[in-house]
Amino acid sequence: MTPLVRIKSVRATLVTMAFAGGMTAVGAEAGAAEVQTLEPFVATYAVEWKGMTAGTSSLELVRDNASGYVYHSKNQARGVFRVAFPDAITQSSSFDISKSGEVKPRKYESDDGSNKTDKDVSLTFDWNAMRARGTAENKPVDTPLKPGTQDALSVQIQLMIELAAGRSPTTFWLIDKNEAKEYQYTRERTESLDTPLGKLDTVVYRSQRVSSDRSMRFWLAPSLGFVPVKAERRRGDKLDFALKIKELKKH
Repeated sequence: MTPLVRIKSVRATLVTMAFAGGMTAVGAEAGAAEVQTLEPFVATYAVEWKGMTAGTSSLELVRDNASGYVYHSKNQARGVFRVAFPDAITQSSSFDISKSGEVKPRKYESDDGSNKTDKDVSLTFDWNAMRARGTAENKPVDTPLKPGTQDALSVQIQLMIELAAGRSPTTFWLIDKNEAKEYQYTRERTESLDTPLGKLDTVVYRSQRVSSDRSMRFWLAPSLGFVPVKAERRRGDKLDFALKIKELKKH
């Protein structure tokens, strides 16, 4: 594979890192009837691709009303990879959380960092009509919502709320561009990791769309409110990329 082909092929890696990016802190006190407290934060991760450092992923959670939050993801290439995508790849999800801990997305946006819009997504969730509407890759979207449907960022927050409450989810419906698709979540094992934040015990979960050979694996640290400290995407047995935490700051 030539260097140019390698550079171009990693663009899709950075654009799809949202599946590893929903990394937020959940309050330590569990309660079945009341939602866990989400602490605003900024986290930074190193992106590794084929043994090389391809860039960084920064994530920020902010509160925008009494029950709502906005979650931002910004992925920036570094070194030779900036030739293929000099602009930052950004994603954003705004959502509300019910008292029972259900995450309900309001709006999701994704921009691949280029001047073109053929890879961009902008969706609004209408829970009264049970529809998601907007545009995906320059095509109109108007698709039905199932109860509990998440976007590419909010799904990770819902996962951590479930784990903090002592529940072990097995499936989520996720809006993928223009329709909802089912993703299976499997708890695989526990593992201790050495990180820049110290040695951390983690729970390892795997996420995989039904009938797909592509999967995401997360190492979530209970002591940090189930913040993922490592993530990997694989296609079959082949590793596509990995994210490893560098820094975590609470607001």
